[in-house]
Amino acid sequence: MDYLSKIKSPIVLELEAFNRLFESTLSSSNPLLDCVVAHILQRQGKMMRPVLVLLAAKLYGEVSAATLHVAASLELLHNASLVHDDVVDESSERRGQASVNALFNNKVAVLSGDYLLATSLFQVGMTQHLSLVQIVSALGQDLADGELLQLANVNNMDFSEEVYFEVIRKKTAVLFAACTQAGALSAGASADRVEEARLLGEYIGLCFQIKDDIFDYYDSKQIGKPTGNDMMEGKLTLPALYVLRTASSDWAQEVAVRIKKGDASADERSHFIEFVKQKGGIEYATRVMHEYHRRACELLSSHPDTEVRAAMMAYLDYVIERTY
Repeated sequence: MDYLSKIKSPIVLELEAFNRLFESTLSSSNPLLDCVVAHILQRQGKMMRPVLVLLAAKLYGEVSAATLHVAASLELLHNASLVHDDVVDESSERRGQASVNALFNNKVAVLSGDYLLATSLFQVGMTQHLSLVQIVSALGQDLADGELLQLANVNNMDFSEEVYFEVIRKKTAVLFAACTQAGALSAGASADRVEEARLLGEYIGLCFQIKDDIFDYYDSKQIGKPTGNDMMEGKLTLPALYVLRTASSDWAQEVAVRIKKGDASADERSHFIEFVKQKGGIEYATRVMHEYHRRACELLSSHPDTEVRAAMMAYLDYVIERTY
């Protein structure tokens, strides 16, 4: 199925207006900044988060000028966080493309990220809607909090799914939740509907992150990271956490501790990945992902059967069926 065409079909004109606005927000007289921005725009691709804002607005009402500005704000904040994350993680690639810090340097990356963040705040200010400003501000806090929580968790030798979900809610799900919440709010939805939209986005974000974590068990140039990249950074995600909880293996427990400490060899990580696959870790994570997908579909089922609802359903399906 051509998911992207179905997803974007109800918002073709609105997406064109968004793209014009987004590109205009990043125009600068600084040649170095222009180079960085041009590099970032090359990887924009499908613009799935702004698309989600626009779809949510249409699901609950109509796309307004405030919708376009808050969509731009959220996409800018997202990009700022990615640029800063790559510096923190010392990543050389982002989705198969050289990271800003690798192509330029850490100083340029940090300052460019700051510029994107400031531009994000300017854009949400253009909405003149305090509740939308609060959504973007709270998102900025949560994204930073999630990164710090993940860093702290590297030194935590408990293999806890509860902590894992706390991290991915703050690192990923909050962004999708902010998109749907802001979209609904910008369209004038009631408080109950805005909360429903937020929950819908959270479920989508949890699906998205679990799918990404499953990808880490398979090599893909399109994803832009080798197999076991999370483990190289001391991160154990849902497939591994399930197996450590259910499989009785002293060897796996010992290797998991070494992975968290950064002491595991490449051979140990490779064998651990195969062990997780053999013991049902991928299947378990997939079942959890499908449960959040089901909950999101249940929320959407309360809406009339329209082209917009079908597009949102396609968005949900795309998140769990994508190959990168």
